[in-house]
Amino acid sequence: MTDFQRVQGFEEVWRPPVRPRFLVTRAALSGGRQTSGEAARAKLSRIVARAPEVMVKVTGRTRDPGHLHAHLDYISRNGQQDLETRDGAILAGRAEVRDLAEGWSADQLADPRTRGGAPFSHSLVLSMPAGTDPIALRDAARTFAAGTFARSHDYVFALHTDTPRPHVHLSVCSRGDRGERLNPRKADLEQWRQTFAQALRDRGVEAEATPRRARGVTRKAERTPLRKIGDRAQAGGGAVSRVRRAAYQEAAKAAFGGDNGFRPWERRSAERQAFVRRLYLAQAKLLRTSSNPQDQALGAKVEAFVLDMPHPDSLRLALARELRAANRDVGHDRSSPDRDRRR
Repeated sequence: MTDFQRVQGFEEVWRPPVRPRFLVTRAALSGGRQTSGEAARAKLSRIVARAPEVMVKVTGRTRDPGHLHAHLDYISRNGQQDLETRDGAILAGRAEVRDLAEGWSADQLADPRTRGGAPFSHSLVLSMPAGTDPIALRDAARTFAAGTFARSHDYVFALHTDTPRPHVHLSVCSRGDRGERLNPRKADLEQWRQTFAQALRDRGVEAEATPRRARGVTRKAERTPLRKIGDRAQAGGGAVSRVRRAAYQEAAKAAFGGDNGFRPWERRSAERQAFVRRLYLAQAKLLRTSSNPQDQALGAKVEAFVLDMPHPDSLRLALARELRAANRDVGHDRSSPDRDRRR
């Protein structure tokens, strides 16, 4: 197989803009055995085949001993679910979970360098779509945690299979073995996703970790707290958040007030997507001229992938479409000949 020829700058499509600070061990990235060309070809093939995307998300931080204990109780299901430590030991029962929480808390409180309000632990969730083998997921999470944190930070994790998406709760002690503090940034999360995806692939699970731009997605996902507030409001359990109300007000201007042009940030997002499309198409053209039939086929798949990319979008424009659709439905209901008979 010939080496993979790349358009200059093409891999910036999926590469984080800045380097991560928490580098993983080589053992956690066995995909490094491939040449750079083979790795790039394999990644592009997974992207255009829409391999399932992994999720690695920091879901919260505990701020005091009680909060830490409550969180560990939660991920251990009040001691009914075993927790595994970085040494491979199994914690079973509420007493062992309590001892762990007290140990982490004592180390934090005894350290004179600890600032007020510093987190006691960071809570992560690692998950894959429904249907993923939960045992492979757990083993991949173990490899990810060992390669990322074991050299400096204590942690425990537990596999949960009580939702359609199997997931692992990973709780990492924020204070490291030598007093260093865990403070992950966006680039670290991107690197963690890459590491977790590779660990899954090593176990035969198709998985990928790409930024939104690599998939042509311009709309950001809604933040978890706002989504939960929205879900409660929709179920009648509370008011709509102020952020959501403001978003609907802006959307109403776009839907009915003629204010439907791109905002500056929406224009920049659309321009970035157009740039990504051009890079993909240039790479596809290069592949189609290759003497390698596999590269030619991959080029055709890349072109089809670009044609199927979603159009630039944002929450404001999506809500405007939602409001217009609701308005049409109301108008249709009022003009329905069955309306009088329903009274």
